[in-house]
Amino acid sequence: MKKSKAVDQKLKTGKNKISDLKFDEKGLIPAVIQDCKNGDVLMVAYMNKESLKITLKEKRTCFYSRSRKMLWRKGETSGHTQKVKSIYYDCDKDTLLVKVQQIGAACHTGEWSCFYRKMF
Repeated sequence: MKKSKAVDQKLKTGKNKISDLKFDEKGLIPAVIQDCKNGDVLMVAYMNKESLKITLKEKRTCFYSRSRKMLWRKGETSGHTQKVKSIYYDCDKDTLLVKVQQIGAACHTGEWSCFYRKMF
């Protein structure tokens, strides 16, 4: 991705804040998780403000489970973790792109990526 000098400067000065993001009515924002080395899309999950703060602090992905209604750190039971290398947000400020170093499988099925089934 090519960034402008203004964007580079803004990132360096730390002016991008969680409060800049647009969370939905349930307080969630989708996060696309991508392998930092090969660009594979590994999974899509949701974060709330608390899980994003934990992710930023620990440099390891933490998500909000919509079905269990609780926070979960990727790999807490499987050992398949994600080390966060960078986080971007889109132009509408309502979706995150989290680039990670994947350790083990990303998918709960044991597949490298949750996107292993081809439709077309």
